[in-house]
Amino acid sequence: MDFVGMNQEKFDKTIEHLKSEISSLRTGRATPAIVEDLTVEAYGSKQALKGLASISVADAKTINVQPWDKGVLQNIETAIRNSDLGLNPVNDGVMIRLILPDLTTDRRSELIKVLHNKLEQARIVIRKIREEVREEIAKAEKDKTISEDEKYTYQEGVDKVVKEYNDTIKIIGDEKEKEIYTV
Repeated sequence: MDFVGMNQEKFDKTIEHLKSEISSLRTGRATPAIVEDLTVEAYGSKQALKGLASISVADAKTINVQPWDKGVLQNIETAIRNSDLGLNPVNDGVMIRLILPDLTTDRRSELIKVLHNKLEQARIVIRKIREEVREEIAKAEKDKTISEDEKYTYQEGVDKVVKEYNDTIKIIGDEKEKEIYTV
């Protein structure tokens, strides 16, 4: 039985979710990920900005948002203004320009706290998956489909995989923290 393999997708999805979560943390360098998942009220429903507009990077500090329908330009501007991104949109009637201000020391500290919180959330999810796998192993032993020795072998395998994923989370966090401090 491959208890880890059966749950591999859960582990991988946790890492992918973490990467997408921290990609929106503004580091001072312009990237479409900062705004692409922003929710905009348009056409009577809430939609992701990336579904309403072309998002491009003009230079290291500027993001251009050009809606496919000019009728939603004001809605996009309002959504950006009301977000917690701390950006001041400039609407020229055709597109919205977002100029990223330099990060202050306080803002960097806030971003680091948010980053650490997201990293801890990912670790918690990994631990929950580990506990689910351990319960599956214990149930298999109780049902006599594996021996007690196999149970310990499988548990060691799970612990090894969990350690690898926690190491990956740490590496992702360290890289993002370095990016926040150096830009």
